[in-house]
Amino acid sequence: MIIGISSISLVVGGIVIMNIMLVSVTERTREIGVRKALGARQRDVLLQFLIESATMALVGGAIGVLIGVIVAKVITLVLGFPTSVQLWSVLMGLFMARPPASFSASIPPVKPPS
Repeated sequence: MIIGISSISLVVGGIVIMNIMLVSVTERTREIGVRKALGARQRDVLLQFLIESATMALVGGAIGVLIGVIVAKVITLVLGFPTSVQLWSVLMGLFMARPPASFSASIPPVKPPS
């Protein structure tokens, strides 16, 4: 049961990161186009958004893991119920950030005004 609950929360967290990155890409379409017009490669834009999403996932994951460990320790101390925290969950953020990063890398360059 706990594995099911944690799996659902991982998927929800991944979807949240993916939606935040999609909004970020949508709002910065012009910036991406300008960067590409100035010579940025598709790989450069992809790497930028993957680094942003990885940072967001790592910071959010670290805060979540810290709170989770504290709550797990409190539950163990108060109820005597053994608990554990899985650290591989941070990788879910990077996995869910790939689609928005790929989308941002495929945006065409901005044409200069004539």
